[in-house]
Amino acid sequence: MPPFRRLLVAPLLTAALAFPAAAFDPAAMTDAERAAFRAEVRSYLLENPEVLLEAVSALEARQAAEQAVDDATLVQVNAEALFSSPDDWVGGNPDGDVTLVEFVDYNCGFCRRAYPEVMQVLEFDPDVRLVIKELPILGPGSELASQMAVAVLRLHGDEAYADLHDRLMTQRGEMNAAALDRVGAAMGLDMAALRAEMESPEVARILDENRALAARLRLSGTPSFALPGRLVRGMLPAPALLDLVDTVRSEG
Repeated sequence: MPPFRRLLVAPLLTAALAFPAAAFDPAAMTDAERAAFRAEVRSYLLENPEVLLEAVSALEARQAAEQAVDDATLVQVNAEALFSSPDDWVGGNPDGDVTLVEFVDYNCGFCRRAYPEVMQVLEFDPDVRLVIKELPILGPGSELASQMAVAVLRLHGDEAYADLHDRLMTQRGEMNAAALDRVGAAMGLDMAALRAEMESPEVARILDENRALAARLRLSGTPSFALPGRLVRGMLPAPALLDLVDTVRSEG
């Protein structure tokens, strides 16, 4: 391909693929110009298919940057509900300088896989404050497990909640009524009192507020994480979470 042709087609093609439609307007061309341009683009792509990958990469990078800005705004607008709700269990260092919020479903396999990663974060960074928000999205068993977790926190406090959370996250099989009864019995809990609390309006309110918060943050699955200025949709290994914590800390 002649050098002048490469210099002409490559920028035009990149502009066509990587920028908004208003920045490249084929409608302004005459029919003859449009036909010639299409022929040039086809020929150029056949000879230089890597240009498509470059354009797609540029577009993805721009979309990721825009998503990060949107996420930062969502976190800022919902900061009080995320980081300061009196209804949530707080682990790690309650006075830590960086708060990590995790949305969990006790029937979520990825949540169970993420559990030891989150525990590693607390082990390696003693200044992380962990907030857990139950987000039951996988059916009736998930709803019951989340109700039980919230009820245990309300009736028995932080240590009992931490024990239950560990048991539910490390339990094999589906969380359902029978499995939860076995866990409650193993913990020595008064199941009659616990069931009454699970069905209380306050527990329902807390879970409804968690679902509404997740909807505002555009979270559609678990686990999901929130830190100041950031949202993570999906599981991350401990090193990646620690890097995020360090980044947030460095930003002050």
